[in-house]
Amino acid sequence: MPFISNTDEQREEMLTEIGLTMNDLFANIPPACRCDGLDLPEGLSEQEVRAHLADIAGKNHTDLTLFLGGGFYDHFIPAAVQAITSRGEFYTAYTPYQPEVSQGTLQAIYEYQSAICRLTGMESANASLYDGGTAIYEAMMMAMSATRRSKIIIDDAVNPIYRVMLESYTRNLNIELVTVPNGGGHADRDAIIAKLDRTTAAVIVQNPNFFGCIEDFTDLADSVHEHGALLIASCYPLALGILKTPGEMGADIVTGEGQSLGMPMSFGGPYLGFMATRGKLVRKLPGRIVGQTADGAGKRGFVLTLQAREQHIKRERATSNICTNEALCALTASVYLALLGKEGLRKTATLCSDKASYAYHRLTAIPGVEPHFHAKWFFNEFVLRLPCEAGDVIGRLIEKGFAAGFPLSRYYQGMDNCMLIAVTEKRTKQEIGMLAEALEAVLCN
Repeated sequence: MPFISNTDEQREEMLTEIGLTMNDLFANIPPACRCDGLDLPEGLSEQEVRAHLADIAGKNHTDLTLFLGGGFYDHFIPAAVQAITSRGEFYTAYTPYQPEVSQGTLQAIYEYQSAICRLTGMESANASLYDGGTAIYEAMMMAMSATRRSKIIIDDAVNPIYRVMLESYTRNLNIELVTVPNGGGHADRDAIIAKLDRTTAAVIVQNPNFFGCIEDFTDLADSVHEHGALLIASCYPLALGILKTPGEMGADIVTGEGQSLGMPMSFGGPYLGFMATRGKLVRKLPGRIVGQTADGAGKRGFVLTLQAREQHIKRERATSNICTNEALCALTASVYLALLGKEGLRKTATLCSDKASYAYHRLTAIPGVEPHFHAKWFFNEFVLRLPCEAGDVIGRLIEKGFAAGFPLSRYYQGMDNCMLIAVTEKRTKQEIGMLAEALEAVLCN
């Protein structure tokens, strides 16, 4: 009897052999959840499919000037990035299970880990994760495993998309998630510290936070550690070109979204989650880790090491089931960072900060437009309060050619008139001026 059956006759023969009917196989599925069939249209030719997809794609606004952020940013990507990552030896490389034939891929991942450690000020990093949101989840689970506690305190200025992911991932787990409202755009340290106790595994914060405000969590890290908990910091990697690193602040685990390191926005991915930690926690680090070693002749080599995945030696004791190979995205980040170098990264971050500051003053000069938070420092994002509903204004600005910002009422109560503006190094003084003129025209009408 064939293992794979392609005909009704073969299928019936297999079911008869095991004494079941097709309905028996689906008996545990409630009738309301079953599908009697798929109402699919007739097939199309290749030419017709191409035309149909082109028509759908044409509905996307690909010509908008982007002032939209919220965790994903329109940065300039040097042409050399794609030229290198598109090489066949990188583009088609699979999981490097056999080190003897995967030295190039393993070294590329090792260089990525080294770059992430230098960027974050940490001692160990893994070979990347899915995205910034799942990276926070993995960090949370890692902290719970390390402390043997189950309470997680999270600042609500952490990206709300990430917080939704945390709630979704932990819904059926015995975890106490405590969300603390921000205080004027910054983490409310007193409120967070008041929630700390001996059941707290970790406190999760973000810098710059979702509103673009810059923080120094050194004092908070001290308080967290006094209670035996860990500090998890999500960060914007490009901003680390000019900001104090999470490692310097005392963070124990650092995560973030690596899209800004050379990856296009691509309508939502694929993206890159990075994670780094203190050396003492490296055995709790999920996913793949590449280590440097030496062969029998003393030559430098690279291997997958401390393999904590369920597919490897730990099995049921695995720290995580994270397994997808994100090496191509990690390679992209490595190439981008290598091309920019230390000074290039600092210059790019400075341009983002300076241009955002210019836009902040240009836009808040418009009658009726005010800063919602009076943060002393922000990176490339800031919150504006408008005299009317922000969603309506954003919609009207799209008609004028601008993806002008993110309506904060989607995730924060009482912020119906607020929108988040993002300015990267790609935005010019002229574009900022044109946005200001368009916004003023919309508000006047």
